[in-house]
Amino acid sequence: MDTFKSPLEYVDAPSVAPEREALAGWLDAQRAELLAKLDGLTDEQADRRVVPSLNTLHGLVRHLTKVEFVWFETVIAGSDAPAPFGFPDRKDGDFLLDDGESVEADAARFIAACERSREIFSSVGLDEVRTHRRIGEVDVRWIMVHLIREYAQHNGHADILRELVDGTTQS
Repeated sequence: MDTFKSPLEYVDAPSVAPEREALAGWLDAQRAELLAKLDGLTDEQADRRVVPSLNTLHGLVRHLTKVEFVWFETVIAGSDAPAPFGFPDRKDGDFLLDDGESVEADAARFIAACERSREIFSSVGLDEVRTHRRIGEVDVRWIMVHLIREYAQHNGHADILRELVDGTTQS
């Protein structure tokens, strides 16, 4: 039975760094932490629903792939390309897991989205303002802090889900 192994190496965020480097480092640390939560799991385990909601470890990877796309590709870069998993038309498309994709395939999609996000981030200033369809005006700095918070929140969810799936706890 094949198990998942994260292709990302966790690197601590810098403790002393210029703002741009610190924000990028914290976001990258959170990204790597997400995939590390799936290390050693089979697709069946990563897809297992252990709480009443649609939340699964696999679904979190898909959700954060969508989040990367929406914030970087849509909001910052201004692309009108369709978001993954049918967003916004398909409610919870990222968590439904009904397309048969493996964790490995969706992790590769996640990594590609993160790489694209890094490219977009490298081309903009922190003070540049963008408009989000629900929130309104935000600067790139706000987007980075928001994403770090979003990842931290979902990584906490992933800790709980992982413990419920197989008893594994991580510090």
